[in-house]
Amino acid sequence: MLYYAVIFLIIALVAGALGFGGIAGASAGIAQIIFYVFLALLVVSLIASIIRRA
Repeated sequence: MLYYAVIFLIIALVAGALGFGGIAGASAGIAQIIFYVFLALLVVSLIASIIRRA
């Protein structure tokens, strides 16, 4: 999932460099949402692994 966030970030950077503001904004927004979902899943996974060991 982090891979997709990086891909959308690259798309946003390229679109921003070429002057496509709408596409860059949308790609950056998608990358940000995917990144936060990734972080939430990471925290849930870490908590689950701590609970299993106990």
